[in-house]
Amino acid sequence: MANKPLDGRIALVTGASRGIGAATAKALAAAGAHVVITGRKVKDLEAVEDAIHDAGGTSTIAPLDLTDGDSIGRLSQAIAERWDRLDILVISAAMLPTLTPVTQIDGKQFNEAMTLNVLATQALLAVFDPLLKRSEHGRIIGLTSSVGAQPRAFWGAYGATKAAFDNLLLSHGQEIGRISETRVAIVDPGATRTAMRERAYPGEDPQTVKPPEVVGDRIVSLLAEDFENLHRERVEMSA
Repeated sequence: MANKPLDGRIALVTGASRGIGAATAKALAAAGAHVVITGRKVKDLEAVEDAIHDAGGTSTIAPLDLTDGDSIGRLSQAIAERWDRLDILVISAAMLPTLTPVTQIDGKQFNEAMTLNVLATQALLAVFDPLLKRSEHGRIIGLTSSVGAQPRAFWGAYGATKAAFDNLLLSHGQEIGRISETRVAIVDPGATRTAMRERAYPGEDPQTVKPPEVVGDRIVSLLAEDFENLHRERVEMSA
């Protein structure tokens, strides 16, 4: 049990087909959790599941588009029917619109980012709240970005969605803090070797930033150590 601190827990990770989401799903499974992995690309999810199973963990694939509110409802129903609870919700899925001045933000991209980064987050919190409350240790961890709290030129579209994301999570945490055992944390991964990072910084040497596994391992440590409601932290290179 010592090396499986999350043994028996049911975890759901969004955006689990690659990057930080995939690394987190693998780390959670290695720590003993059964992980429900979601994403849009079935082949990528299958690759993550294969890696989890090869390492002796267990997982369930749930391909879905988080911008479709009905699919989120169907997923919560399926989890409720199979386990009747959810112990861990990690919200990792996000879209990065093209970096551009605020006056030149593409309306379609901005709408898509708001839908995935903000509206889908609210939908996830709404439908999984009852299942998290049925857990003895319901935990929600949202992956954010520093530009949500510290505006940066050309990052306005993404930063605005992350500011709203943070606000939703922390508001929810305050609302449930005294009426349930559920706790909310926000984690800023910092500079991490992901496809999103590569699009934002095309000239950067990826070897100069930490791999996503560092973030996944930190999330597991955070859950194993447990955290106070409304916890916030940034994962540095040395984590």
